[in-house]
Amino acid sequence: MSGTPLPLLLAAALASLTAACGDTAKLPIEESYGRQPTLPPPNESMIPTVHIAPAKGWPDGAKPTAAPGLAVNAFASGLDHPRWLHVLPNGDVLVAETNAPPKPEDNKGIRGWVMKKGMKRAGAGVPSANRISLLRDADGDGVAETRSVFLEGLNSPFGMALVGDTLYVANTDAVMRFPYHEGDMRIDAKGEKVADLPGGPINHHWTKDLIASRDGSRLYATVGSNSNVAENGMENEVNRAAVLEIDPQTGATRLFASGLRNPNGLSWQPQSGALWVAVNERDEIGSDLVPDYMTSVKDGGFYGWPYSYYGQHVDERVQPQKPELVAKALVPDYALGAHTASLGLTFYQGDLLPERYRNGAFVGQHGSWNRKPRSGYKVIFVPFDMSGQPAGDAQDVLTGFVNDDGDALGRPVGVAVDKPGALLVADDVGNTVWRVAPAR
Repeated sequence: MSGTPLPLLLAAALASLTAACGDTAKLPIEESYGRQPTLPPPNESMIPTVHIAPAKGWPDGAKPTAAPGLAVNAFASGLDHPRWLHVLPNGDVLVAETNAPPKPEDNKGIRGWVMKKGMKRAGAGVPSANRISLLRDADGDGVAETRSVFLEGLNSPFGMALVGDTLYVANTDAVMRFPYHEGDMRIDAKGEKVADLPGGPINHHWTKDLIASRDGSRLYATVGSNSNVAENGMENEVNRAAVLEIDPQTGATRLFASGLRNPNGLSWQPQSGALWVAVNERDEIGSDLVPDYMTSVKDGGFYGWPYSYYGQHVDERVQPQKPELVAKALVPDYALGAHTASLGLTFYQGDLLPERYRNGAFVGQHGSWNRKPRSGYKVIFVPFDMSGQPAGDAQDVLTGFVNDDGDALGRPVGVAVDKPGALLVADDVGNTVWRVAPAR
């Protein structure tokens, strides 16, 4: 690349955006799902495949398509980039209206320029509202008639967890605590910092999910990597690509599990009691690699990043290698498709939806940028057996987020189950929270 004139490089980069340059998948997307996904040889290219569905938003009256037997309606619309959801015990729904903080050291160079332009085109370039809003459906008709600003002045908030009368919020750089009383429509109290989270001027993956242990004695926070495959140096990856365990009383933090490139949705599996997480894997080695996945998270477990993927498949781009770590890399439990950007994860324990959904996992797939043809842009369901393990093929639950012209009308992110038992889906391009319930 050093001998190529800059204008030609810029032209090539721009072409990758406008003409979707790069490789095309050789395998059906279904082969990168399941307990044993197909993993072809890597296909690295100088200019990455960029095949984004441009963000357009929903036309008036339009909505996603629900699976047979289900119906979908807008629980709340007109939001500002809603990304994550938390349902309070009284049925109120918290929604994080949020986006990335400034990242002055990220997206540098030609490749970074391509990524920045691409993310803006995908709808990820809007400024962060930095707030959590409360949605209340007091009459139980499946539509929130009340919306209030619950918390504001936050720093790219994402995950939320309630323990007793304390609400914990994961900002992009710290876990904060706030006092909460059931029925509160707004919190004005100044937050107290519980523990720092890795942030900084790169902050490549800024979203931090949060969940409490069953007894409330520990918090678990996700932290994504500061790079694709450690190109920014491992010194910038301390406590990243990981799930951290935090003592909320003291703020003491330890590495619970590592090698998880960009973990997001955390959820407790009902039968096994295990902590599960959805993970976005690495990019730029072909449209067929690497499958995103969900997996149970083992204390002390290492899952490969950056040195290997899907167990012990070595990524030759990473130098120097660490074969002693690769030898310990755990194979994820279930693949969720190459480049699907699987973010939201929740296990269903309600009674409203059909029995076939009970104890299985709903997954919000935000949608690909590094795959041709596109993948994701939907909500899926993975059934689980009585031992708490995935048991069957992924099923579409909510589709239609990309129209026939290839435009993104919406992009699903966080998923949650409301108090009556319906599925809620945060759509950050459609600026809507969708509600999925049985069809009448």
